[in-house]
Amino acid sequence: MFLHDVKECLTGAVDLSPAQLAALVAIADTGSFEAAAARLHVTPSAVSQRIRALESSVGRVLVGRGTPCVPTDAGADLVRLGRQLELVFAEAWHEGPTDLALAVNADSLATWFRPVLAEVATWEGVALRLRVEDEGHSHDLLRRGEVVAAVTSDPSPVQGCSVTPLGAMRYLPVAHPRLLGPGGRPDWSAMPMVVFNAKDRLQHEQLRRHTDTDPAVVHEVPSSDDFRAAVEAGLGWGLLPETQARAALDDARLVRLGRSVTRVALYWQRWKLDSPLLDRLSGTLQTHAPR
Repeated sequence: MFLHDVKECLTGAVDLSPAQLAALVAIADTGSFEAAAARLHVTPSAVSQRIRALESSVGRVLVGRGTPCVPTDAGADLVRLGRQLELVFAEAWHEGPTDLALAVNADSLATWFRPVLAEVATWEGVALRLRVEDEGHSHDLLRRGEVVAAVTSDPSPVQGCSVTPLGAMRYLPVAHPRLLGPGGRPDWSAMPMVVFNAKDRLQHEQLRRHTDTDPAVVHEVPSSDDFRAAVEAGLGWGLLPETQARAALDDARLVRLGRSVTRVALYWQRWKLDSPLLDRLSGTLQTHAPR
């Protein structure tokens, strides 16, 4: 979001300074005025004065004074603006590495995103900061200004962002052979199930195609590689990215539960910002994204 966009969201005249925005971003990152002051190499009193001046300018409370301190909804808009200015200034001045904060889902990070990491490793002056978040929730990080871009399953653009389709990940329902019932058929209500975390609904959606009964046991394994290992070990059935499941299916360590394929469309949402670095990263992702 650019400055004129922020002004449309706030009432009254707005006089913003980079130092005030930097203080707000530091609080959002560190969770306290004291830690923000240490990061900016100023006193906590200076940080407090900058935030009060910023709140006076926009006429709204921008930081919830709790433990931790978090930006309000109005503050999140300005955090996003502050991060944009940081990125633009870092690219323009070339002083130290340019931070790129991105959100990516764990399955992408464990599969097609790895060649992206290999390319970024050859770029000078870039510090990559990855936030691992479910693809259905990563747009929230964009909305709060915590990342500059995200791999998401939401095609609706966050305000101030552009959206580019990346392709789709293919998931297969698989299980260890010993979990199957008589005749090698899956007993969907009896088999234990593995999910990534409480946000992961892929397995539940697959289960509802076969039964209305919930499984007696649901395991949570919040790591993509460990999730695959848990399914291969027989902890429960689960949906694996096809690229992860293929080798175990080929040598019969896993069996496929029916012929269904779950496709999760992915999109690249990034700030509408004149940034050569973001442009370069966007091109790299489109090159390696699943087809």
